[in-house]
Amino acid sequence: MIGKPVGIWGTGMYVPERVLSNAELEKMVDTNDEWIVTRTGIKERRIASAEQASSDLAYHASVEALANAGITAEDLDLIIVATITPDMAFPSTSCILQDKLGAKKAAAFDLSAACSGFIYGLANAANFIATGIYKHVLVVGTECLSKITDYTDRNTCILFGDGAGAVVLGEVEEGRGFRSFELGADGSGGPLLTAAGGGSRNPISQEVLESKKQFIYMAGKEVFKFAVKIMGSAGEEALRKAGLDKTDIDLLVPHQANFRIIQSSLERLSLPEDKCMINLNKYGNMSAASIPVALAEANKEGRIKPGDTLLLVGFGGGLTWGATVLVW
Repeated sequence: MIGKPVGIWGTGMYVPERVLSNAELEKMVDTNDEWIVTRTGIKERRIASAEQASSDLAYHASVEALANAGITAEDLDLIIVATITPDMAFPSTSCILQDKLGAKKAAAFDLSAACSGFIYGLANAANFIATGIYKHVLVVGTECLSKITDYTDRNTCILFGDGAGAVVLGEVEEGRGFRSFELGADGSGGPLLTAAGGGSRNPISQEVLESKKQFIYMAGKEVFKFAVKIMGSAGEEALRKAGLDKTDIDLLVPHQANFRIIQSSLERLSLPEDKCMINLNKYGNMSAASIPVALAEANKEGRIKPGDTLLLVGFGGGLTWGATVLVW
């Protein structure tokens, strides 16, 4: 990266208390635990309460990240929230979070890149700091996907969960921090993964509600093929930009969508499973929250040491993808 070296000062995460197990889903749709685990690796996921919105989850994760970073909300210059389930159309979830935290001097905006959103947010935040515009930036991935999931659709309801992950970025010593970013999009694939109802194209109406356009739609096979291809190639390109090789990776933190997709990435990057942070068995696919939650758990578990080289990589609706290499 050009400019000041920028890295992660602190991490935080939050998942709701409510656990939705595969056994419960068996009572809701025509599926079973063995089928779900074999095809996805997911055993359970967390579900927000009726009172909780994405900003509430983001608040808890942010408080933990700020404490881990050793700074206060008043030290923040900017808040970026990556989400596809904002509290409302406007004001932005980031502004709602800014008020909850008491981050009075922080600018705030939301970013929508689906499951790639957190990586997109990191790229934005890192450049704000590297160029000297800001000193401390909070990046949050937060989702209440249960609010837009159709629990009569067995193809999608088994996949998604709720949660939030947050990181605080700031200047670090030379040789540490973000080494590269690889971002991309293919808008022609947008219809493959979408929630088409509720925007200006399909405003909420009785017809939209009856057709269930407000819920997540996914063309599973096509998205799977895209993910298997792009996760490996985006990771390799980020490594190339950083001047590093697959053998330099100490920990892979991938988007937690499907265990078979993660396995494919490990094979392409020639990495053993013990060099990968995997927690989708507990949380399912949390979209923009999945990578920061996995990162925060890895940090809590002591799986990241100073000087380690991490590769974060994800894909999502849009279609979008993103990867970053950083030295802890």
